[in-house]
Amino acid sequence: MFMYFIFIWTVIFIGLLAIGGFFMFRKFLKRMPKEDGRSELDWQDYYINEALPLWQQDSRDLLNELVSPVPELFRDVAKERIAGRISKIALDEKADKIELDHMMRGYIIATPKRDHGFMKKKLNELNIDYTPYIKYFEYADDEKKKFSIFDHSEVAKK
Repeated sequence: MFMYFIFIWTVIFIGLLAIGGFFMFRKFLKRMPKEDGRSELDWQDYYINEALPLWQQDSRDLLNELVSPVPELFRDVAKERIAGRISKIALDEKADKIELDHMMRGYIIATPKRDHGFMKKKLNELNIDYTPYIKYFEYADDEKKKFSIFDHSEVAKK
């Protein structure tokens, strides 16, 4: 009986180490510099810091509400990713403040395609009409295509 326990515990332990290693390796790859010398996460931080004065309290509250369906463990990462994309859109358009239009475009593009069902459900709960933004769903983050969420700048512009 003790040998079965040791065997099962070993399998579980190796499985958990492999899962943790997978996520750490993905984070490591996102920190790797691209051709321009900056990584995906460096650009994300840059856009967020540059656009901080544009974020009003109502847009911050809406962002917090939009990421509320994300499990708490991953919520901060999702929030930073979405905020980085929204900030880039607002900075590209030289906006005075972050508005709902910027938030919708950034939210849709930065949200992985596999989570679109949850996203649409949350938008419906908040009574936000996403039909004018349907075209942006095809440019959303897709794990299979492996592109940066900052690649679609020309598409995200109005």
